[in-house]
Amino acid sequence: QVQLVESGGGLVQAGNSLRLSCAASGRTFSTNTMGWFRQAPGKEREFVAAIGWSGGSIDYADSVKGRFTISRDNAKNTVYLRMNSLKPEDTAVYYCAADREYYTGRYMFRLATSYDYWGQGTQVTVSS
Repeated sequence: QVQLVESGGGLVQAGNSLRLSCAASGRTFSTNTMGWFRQAPGKEREFVAAIGWSGGSIDYADSVKGRFTISRDNAKNTVYLRMNSLKPEDTAVYYCAADREYYTGRYMFRLATSYDYWGQGTQVTVSS
């Protein structure tokens, strides 16, 4: 089993930044692909960003491209999501996800069912 714990969420004004962290524990060799998804009230969970083991494969949703940056520190078993220029529409619960497979393509990165492990989520609220 893998446990994923997100942190770093909060309430910010539009235009500001936040950095989310997701720390993995347990069978961390099962975290070869890691991603971030989000779910706003009344909406379906949507893909935000994903990163492969080496960091060489990265993908972003069009809505966050150029504003968000995903990175990982394998020595710390942690993945990060730096969110700049936040907008009210970024308000959501952000979830960290992981899978043991080495995904590299957009299709698998963006599919929620590609991921076996999920965190509990952290709330991000952006006020206008």
